[in-house]
Amino acid sequence: MGAVQRAVHELLRLGPDGENGNAGAVAGLEDISSAGERAGSASLRRRPVPPAQREALGKSLRDKVALPSLGEWRPDADRRDPVDQLEDLHRGRLEQLVPIRVGRMAASPYGFLRGSATVMAADLASLPSTGIMPVICGDAHVGNFGFYASPERDLVLDLNDFDEAHPGSWEWDMRRLAASIWVAGRQAGRREDQCAEATVSCAAAYQKHLRELARQPLLARSFDRIEVDGLANGDGGKPLRKVIRKTARKARHRTSHTALPRFTAEHDGKRQITEEPPLISRLRQPSADRLARDLDDYILTLPPQWQRVVGGYSISDIALKVVGLGSVGLRAFIVLCEGIGPGDVLFLQVKEAQRSVIAPYVHGDTAWHDHQGQRVVEYQQTLQAVSDPLLGWTTYKRRPYYVRQFRDMKGRVDLGDMKATALISYTAICGRLLAKAHARSAGASLIAGYLGKSSAFPEAMSRFGRAYADQTEHDHQRLRCAVAQGRLPAEAGT
Repeated sequence: MGAVQRAVHELLRLGPDGENGNAGAVAGLEDISSAGERAGSASLRRRPVPPAQREALGKSLRDKVALPSLGEWRPDADRRDPVDQLEDLHRGRLEQLVPIRVGRMAASPYGFLRGSATVMAADLASLPSTGIMPVICGDAHVGNFGFYASPERDLVLDLNDFDEAHPGSWEWDMRRLAASIWVAGRQAGRREDQCAEATVSCAAAYQKHLRELARQPLLARSFDRIEVDGLANGDGGKPLRKVIRKTARKARHRTSHTALPRFTAEHDGKRQITEEPPLISRLRQPSADRLARDLDDYILTLPPQWQRVVGGYSISDIALKVVGLGSVGLRAFIVLCEGIGPGDVLFLQVKEAQRSVIAPYVHGDTAWHDHQGQRVVEYQQTLQAVSDPLLGWTTYKRRPYYVRQFRDMKGRVDLGDMKATALISYTAICGRLLAKAHARSAGASLIAGYLGKSSAFPEAMSRFGRAYADQTEHDHQRLRCAVAQGRLPAEAGT
């Protein structure tokens, strides 16, 4: 371990910026600390480290990993076939649903990118990194930013997918976001110069906001958030405000109450979830009873005030429901709960949680959680400014799950519905949100010191995004060939 790495280790052991810290491999060196510490391990007795010292140490990491080098991508000669990696990923999933997942991935390069976090994780882990390792999203593509309701019922915009959340290199999140902007931008018909400008805008916003947060008190960082009402009436230009307002209107109508007529019907005086095979199929006895019993354990993972609220409902019906793209094939259920009357309903989503695709590439697997559902919940609460108050976890048939509200004003901006100017403004918002997320767990001053103020970082991210978008398109074609050859089953249009 070199002198710089020993200094990072010591600094993060004390807790960078006053937080529980983590650092990992620097340019291939051994793992040197852990951000995934068990709850309760924090201490008020750690001595503070001056911000100038933290930033200076971050700046010194450029000697090991130069800023322009972050833009480099070329596949290793022994890079593993992405189709092989996907086949490994599908083992253990519901076999009858895998063709749906493959079909959705084969439909477009962006669909492939969304479903191939495991492929990109392996690629990113092969690249040099600074060794600064906060809790990261692990799947920070541009489609994983969206709207949802705060506990106060305000509509907020933030990261909204945490299945892969794990301590890891901050660069991995930023590189995945940059690549996704290029892939999604091309799919939306944007020119190459517009994709480049959108990626530079995103990375520059990350750089700027990370530096701002690094100078703020720790508590102030924890309250940093974006409310949609302010965004819809604020900066970003008329095209973006129009898209935000349109998406916000739809999101506010996506609640348990409005889901009732969409997903249920009344049979013999009892409300039941309507089957739509293969996407929705009701859970039969005795499996439904067993899951209902296991959800009692979920209630105990909630704060006491929310235990009382959720405990006032009773389960009416449960169904297996296919969700998303990356999660297709994992076991995911929607649970219809009724409260004090026919109009008082709550839909819960119970979603299987597997080990993060990031975990194999972090030396020592620094996430301490034995229960993967608990990992998802706690890292979501770490990365988001505010979270669903009904987040919790349980175990069903020896598999870990996390639980959340099924429809809680959730919405996602349609990138294909954006003009180029709106896309550039929106990607800057995504960059800011990613900076906020990283600053909440560890290493903000270190990252800020490393990034500095120059344009080298945004330009590097644009170069990487373009190069990896080309790689994604190539990998997508390999998948399509595998489907055409009958190697992988695919079902289109579901």
